Amino acid sequence: MRDWFVFRSKALPLSFRVKRNVPLVLLILLVLILAVSVISISVGEFQISIPDVLATPFGAGDKRFTFIIMRLRLPRALIAIFVGMAIAASGAILQGLTRNPLASPDIIGISHGASLAAVGLIIFASWISITFVPVAAFLGAGVAALLVYLLAWRKGSSPIRLILVGIGLSAIASALVQIMISTSEIFRVNQALVWLVGSIYGRSWGEFWALVPWLVIFLPLAFFLARHLDALHLGDDLARGLGSNIERLRLILLITAVALAGSSVATAGTIAFVGLMAPHIARLLVGPSHNGLLPTASLLGALIVALADLLGRVLFAPIEVPCGVITAAIGAPYFIWLLLRSRNL
Repeated sequence: MRDWFVFRSKALPLSFRVKRNVPLVLLILLVLILAVSVISISVGEFQISIPDVLATPFGAGDKRFTFIIMRLRLPRALIAIFVGMAIAASGAILQGLTRNPLASPDIIGISHGASLAAVGLIIFASWISITFVPVAAFLGAGVAALLVYLLAWRKGSSPIRLILVGIGLSAIASALVQIMISTSEIFRVNQALVWLVGSIYGRSWGEFWALVPWLVIFLPLAFFLARHLDALHLGDDLARGLGSNIERLRLILLITAVALAGSSVATAGTIAFVGLMAPHIARLLVGPSHNGLLPTASLLGALIVALADLLGRVLFAPIEVPCGVITAAIGAPYFIWLLLRSRNL
């Protein structure tokens, strides 16, 4: 027990156990996220000094850059962080639920279902407020998750079955999106194209505040239920023996994963492989216990998306590469490597 920190609350039904290195890892990740975000805000067509970047949100700094920082770059940096946290947390939950290290929202089709619903709303109901796009994405992700359950998970799942079903659902959703885009008016298509590659270009405070309620509700819920994921990971019989209502827990956790994935897709499109990579890296850093794994994976996801957005802006400047392209270029080889090393296929 020397390597573990245990907390139990007498006033609340709350307890958790994490490795003692988890706080240090979280602190390092927070510092890295802050550093990447500050650099991302400072670079661009108008270079801004780091002291001005740090001072402007508090009403100080050079007034010439207030608009650029507060209206253009700061919301984009915050959205990158929050979207990364949501995708990574969703991936960690799905991997724990399915006991499948290859599961993630984009690979098993949940993100593509959300993308299909969001693009459909933008093209066919553009008069609806942007606030309702995450709701549509949540419903699309929910339908995709239900299909995954019926086709690949209901009678037990193997990595290859889950991946094949996910690829099939993703292909169907992508085909329907292409049909909508090819038959719609051009100005509506331009608004929807972001969901095809994953990007936070042009994101503003409107998208930020539409995303915040989903994270405020479902991210703490995921952290609160993390210890139950450990029980479910041991198997249904043992989880029941520990007093867990596995059917209710599965439903709540699946809804949480779908809500996080759907809201992130509604905000930034399908940013691929973050939900796969972040939980794996977190597992190497803090071990398999979800009490430490979930927050670590969430911060890693934030760091990956923030760094991908920064690289997309500076590598080929003045041309901007969507962050989804950067994460796919890194994540696709990583996914192939995981497939090759898996012994369960």
